[in-house]
Amino acid sequence: MPSRDPGAEARYLTEVLGGRLVFAIERFDTRVAMVELGDGAPHLLLAHHLEGERPILIYRVADIDAAIARLEERGWEAEPKFEIPPGVCCAFRTEGGHRIGIYERTRDWIESRLSGRLDF
Repeated sequence: MPSRDPGAEARYLTEVLGGRLVFAIERFDTRVAMVELGDGAPHLLLAHHLEGERPILIYRVADIDAAIARLEERGWEAEPKFEIPPGVCCAFRTEGGHRIGIYERTRDWIESRLSGRLDF
């Protein structure tokens, strides 16, 4: 989710709503905090480097290239692929302006490595 201040929003979500701060990382002028509001998914990722007001809903797929091919057959127009901590991702905007992405998890170890990291 786009966030002007991931630290302040994470504090509110944990202190007021009772969420659990999984990590708050800062690297390359990027601040991202992950908060769990309940048991299991979905987790909230608060990211200050994202533009816009709408969140990006990201769904995991088994094979990103195969998923992209299936979606393109239906008229989907992919944006360039990019990396997120768990693996490669591809996002797009719907005609209504929603932001949706798919990713293939290629780094299973990343969540355990980042869990508990609190840079801010």
